[in-house]
Amino acid sequence: MAYENVILEQVEPGIYRLTINRPKALNALNAETLDEIEAALREVEADPGARALLVTGAGDKAFVAGADISQMRSLTAAEAKAFALKGQKVFRRLEDLPVPVIAVVNGYCLGGGCELAMACDWIVASEKAVFGQPEVNLGVTPGFGGTQRLTRIVGKARAMELVTTGRQVKAAEAKEIGLVNHVVPADALMDEALAQARTVASKGPVAVRLAKEAVQRGQDLDLDNACVLESDVFGLCFATEDQKEGMAAFLEKRKAAFQGR
Repeated sequence: MAYENVILEQVEPGIYRLTINRPKALNALNAETLDEIEAALREVEADPGARALLVTGAGDKAFVAGADISQMRSLTAAEAKAFALKGQKVFRRLEDLPVPVIAVVNGYCLGGGCELAMACDWIVASEKAVFGQPEVNLGVTPGFGGTQRLTRIVGKARAMELVTTGRQVKAAEAKEIGLVNHVVPADALMDEALAQARTVASKGPVAVRLAKEAVQRGQDLDLDNACVLESDVFGLCFATEDQKEGMAAFLEKRKAAFQGR
């Protein structure tokens, strides 16, 4: 598919990078961009060799500065709900991608941008990154999952403060409250994200996918049922060639040559 608002590229074997490419609009998310993100995710998901996905924004000013206000301002209530549901569907697809997804945040990460980053599995941020859900400044609420994912990541009290005040937080504070995993200098951002993706790509692919599934599905279960889920995926690993290769390599003191099956 030819994309106008995003760039999808395989930067290394198994490692994809999805760039939101509207730098003049600070990579703001409009309906067309959401559709292209979804199409790109389908493309990655269809590749059995995919191992990790990096998500970032074009330029050095913004990851994504929010949803496109120029497109939203004239929406009716019904149209606004439909737009929110579109964003939620796309971000849920991102969250459910079988391979780990790393948000590479290089600047403003606000509103829909923060919601996009939170739908990724973890966030690596530049020291210059700024996060927030400032929708109340526009007289609206977050609509792409922000009230729900932020609460699950940083806790109810912190999420309530950020959502109702619209306060923005810099990268260091975002890491302190658990929103961001790693903060690095701007000129080292993509190198750090790629290093983490390479680490993921070097592991047993089937095990990585099953581990992600266990974490994602288990967080909404009670502990007993979540542990049953864990035992199920643990057992499945022993039906794979990767398990046999990984354990043989460990015992033989050599590097495993995983095949993803």
